[in-house]
Amino acid sequence: MKKLLIGALCAAVILPAAASAAYPDRPINFVVPYAPGGTADSLARLIAHHLGQKLNQSVVVENKSGASGMIGEAYVAHAKPDGYTVLYDATPLAINPALRKMSFDPAKDLMPLTLVSVTPNILVVPENSKLKSVADLVKAAKADPGKLTFTSGGTGTEQFMAGELFRQGWGIDMLHVPYKSGGPAIMATVAGQVNMMFPNISSALALVKQGKLRALAITSPKRNPLLPDTPTVAESGLPGFQTYEWNGMLVPKGTPKAIVQKLQASIREVLQEPEVKAKFNSVGNEVVASTQEDFQKYLTEDFAKWANVVKKAHIAVQ
Repeated sequence: MKKLLIGALCAAVILPAAASAAYPDRPINFVVPYAPGGTADSLARLIAHHLGQKLNQSVVVENKSGASGMIGEAYVAHAKPDGYTVLYDATPLAINPALRKMSFDPAKDLMPLTLVSVTPNILVVPENSKLKSVADLVKAAKADPGKLTFTSGGTGTEQFMAGELFRQGWGIDMLHVPYKSGGPAIMATVAGQVNMMFPNISSALALVKQGKLRALAITSPKRNPLLPDTPTVAESGLPGFQTYEWNGMLVPKGTPKAIVQKLQASIREVLQEPEVKAKFNSVGNEVVASTQEDFQKYLTEDFAKWANVVKKAHIAVQ
């Protein structure tokens, strides 16, 4: 009986180790909790392609969109923690807990792998707008509270939260005009139906270059080489202001350490490949490829920042 017990205990230790050593021995599933065709989706597919080549295994991207990303996020949070289900997510993961009732706890049910990239927002106005600078905007808002409008793809989106953080920072009153998604909101800004928007640089850069939108400021701490003449919000009079649309990768809590380390190291190597970095840079995304620890710290700070914005704005949890 003792020999049987010892044998069983040894098997319990050896089998997970063997499984980790063989990883991956079947396709890996990247879950993107947003619709196909967006920036996060296209970049996830780029990483999946290169990661598949590195690991000699298929990496399949699966879109599970809906509920501001929560459907796909919950799917991964409840998945088997074996390294074959990976979440490729963005800023809404840090915003949702402050706004919505969730079926899982992102801080407890998901384990960060790496912060893939960060993308700043840009404050844009219609090309024929009388607002030529942040100073003009703030002056107009204070002169006529509640008259200026800013738009987004909906309450709780990163575009909305960036605008709300900006509004709170300046202590001004602006009217939020939400649309069902970011695309129509950008087009409404181009058409002059609203006064401004805070899209990420990836989605609005082409329209700025075409002269259909005017960029007043960028939300990163430093100017962006794609818009070198556009000042930062901090430069424009709001020190310390910054917002990013980030992309990051996470796995279910409890995924074996050896698998996490192999997966994370491989992804970070892929993100340093010239072709991959060039693609990210071309759409205004700065590759970060962080450690697990740094991504965890970033998430903790982001959760707290957006929770504070929601609290100050008195937005009710849905």
